[in-house]
Amino acid sequence: MSIASLHRISVRIVRHPTLLRHRPFSTPSTAATRSAKVADRIVNLSAIDVEGKKHKVVGLAGQTLLKALCNAGLIDPESHRLEQIDACSSECEVHVAQEWLERLPPPSYDETYVLKRNSRNRELNKHARLGCQVVLERDLEGMVIAVPKAKPWDTN
Repeated sequence: MSIASLHRISVRIVRHPTLLRHRPFSTPSTAATRSAKVADRIVNLSAIDVEGKKHKVVGLAGQTLLKALCNAGLIDPESHRLEQIDACSSECEVHVAQEWLERLPPPSYDETYVLKRNSRNRELNKHARLGCQVVLERDLEGMVIAVPKAKPWDTN
């Protein structure tokens, strides 16, 4: 096979639409674009721990509140290993400040059931939400939440 025929084959492969590849270095500002997108997703929250100390929590839009609280060290990631709400023990329960309740979507039937089932007197605290069910959005910037004291049956 001659060099000229190899060149024609390689030109056809490069021009073939299904074989075109993404060129990550085609634009000089790719890194700046990526960081701008992440910066646009940042959601700053305030969390009050069991001792009453206020903590700054940084999350990303689309991330759960639980993930942001775990990253901030306010909830033990090992305490919430279950991915399905059916097996949930509400260890990621948080209390949302009154002025932020209306901005959150209402809790699902399953979330309400889990919170009632795991409360001491089987009544729902209107401020209680499961951190694993609250998805952060940009309009939640500045939200204030409290991480309640662990229930006796959650501690070993």
